[in-house]
Amino acid sequence: MGNEPTKRFEMTRLRRTANAAVSGFVKYGVGPDELHLLTTRGRRSGFLRSVPLSVLDSEQGRFLVSPYGETDWVRNLRKDGFATLRRGGWIELVSVREVEPRLAAPLLKEYLDHPRSVVVAPFFDASPESPVEAFGAEAERHPVFRVVRSTSIRI
Repeated sequence: MGNEPTKRFEMTRLRRTANAAVSGFVKYGVGPDELHLLTTRGRRSGFLRSVPLSVLDSEQGRFLVSPYGETDWVRNLRKDGFATLRRGGWIELVSVREVEPRLAAPLLKEYLDHPRSVVVAPFFDASPESPVEAFGAEAERHPVFRVVRSTSIRI
């Protein structure tokens, strides 16, 4: 990324509107296959919170990556350890476990080596062409969760 500073994530009115629009498409199965609607229970309120999320399907398994850092859904997942992923008429109940930073670095590189990097790359110091070692520091700022168990149902 050169000398450009890393962008800081802010939930703006425009982003909320875009998330709502994308979420509507994902509910009906429209869009890229890796895009799902992640729903977590609020750690303080107990209300269900949903956000569109790109799931990383890797040779090591399935992972939920936070491209914007420690956001609310990350804190909610850390508290509960489970969530739902929805795409079209399928809902998947998943249990997750946070991946330690040294194991997350190659996954973050793989996450950025995808067309989605157009949207999320400004939030990373390392570029998709950077070596895996450069993603070691990124792993501290971008939590990664491994899907350890899942059950899918058709709605």
